[in-house]
Amino acid sequence: MIDFRLDDEYEALRKTVHDFAQSEVKPVIGDFYIREEFPYEIVAKMGEMGLFGLPVAEEYGGMGGDYFALCLALEELARVDSSVAVTVEAGVSLGAMPIYRFGTEEQKRRWLPSLCTGEALGAFGLTEPGGGSDAGATKTRATVDGDGAEWVINGSKSFITNSGTDITGVVTVTAVTGTKPDGGKEISAILVPAGTPGFTVAPKYSKVGWNASDTHELAFDDCRVPVENLLGERGRGYAQFLRILDEGRVAIAALSVGLAQGCVDECLQYVGEREAFGNKIGAYQAIQFKIADMEARVHSARLAYYQAAAKMLRGEPFKKEAAIAKLASSNAAMDNARDATQIFGGYGFMNEFPVGRFYRDAKILEVGEGTSEVQRMLIARELGLK
Repeated sequence: MIDFRLDDEYEALRKTVHDFAQSEVKPVIGDFYIREEFPYEIVAKMGEMGLFGLPVAEEYGGMGGDYFALCLALEELARVDSSVAVTVEAGVSLGAMPIYRFGTEEQKRRWLPSLCTGEALGAFGLTEPGGGSDAGATKTRATVDGDGAEWVINGSKSFITNSGTDITGVVTVTAVTGTKPDGGKEISAILVPAGTPGFTVAPKYSKVGWNASDTHELAFDDCRVPVENLLGERGRGYAQFLRILDEGRVAIAALSVGLAQGCVDECLQYVGEREAFGNKIGAYQAIQFKIADMEARVHSARLAYYQAAAKMLRGEPFKKEAAIAKLASSNAAMDNARDATQIFGGYGFMNEFPVGRFYRDAKILEVGEGTSEVQRMLIARELGLK
């Protein structure tokens, strides 16, 4: 018989992160959001809790857990704030996991301990100004210098999370390193430590949402790093990232479910307090039906990411399930944020209220780590439609 109850270890983690989010994040994050300020103290506390190392083995400084544990933590964080949640998500799935999955033993031991404790943050530089969904359109190039000792990188990356904080340690950059036998681009992944000469971080973006997270454009002008900084096999950088992206979609799905659940949480409290026409507005069927629909979306989306995570952990193919989870949960987040804002009325349009921030944060979930259109394309392909 199928049982969707969390076991004791997962439930203990979920409750610990829930309590932390409610007591440590919720009371203060609104001010960070309005100031568009990165919450270093909160990040440090999450590092001390081990959240950045949840799916990494203990020998590298991690918690020895799995990817589903990370997803549970992201869901609970996003019930309160998505900026904090995406800082963890990007720091783990895009920062640490490429090194954990594909790095040499030396690279793992150099970078993972500080990434797992949150003392340093990692980022992944894939997207470029002229290539988002079409990541194969990479124009950044890396060539080996005449001595064969260093990669020389030239190009730019855009919309890179965790790339310009005071604690950013390393950015993994995809670059064209040659031409494949079939004439296509050979794309490799290269580790670039923060502060490397020729690596420039542009001023932070002015964003619609995720305002307490860190996002920048990056430039590389004859940026040199040792040839040993190649991550994984030469020419496999794009393929490696596709695997990382499948995992990341499950994580983003969990984050989206958290935001959608947060909308329900806030609305349930508000409709029990707000009065109109002589009654609490929660007594009106129009409001009840709207919240019922919101809860149904959360329930369905959570089951979708649970299933995708389960297949991932069993080592089974999960590309289709990850795409379904990401599509369903981002839709749920956007729809719930819109409905929650409507229920709150004018207050829902104010940044001081969580649902106002949720509304601004929800849209990027239909874009980041693969747009909804890309998810539909992947699902169709997995169904044999080519």
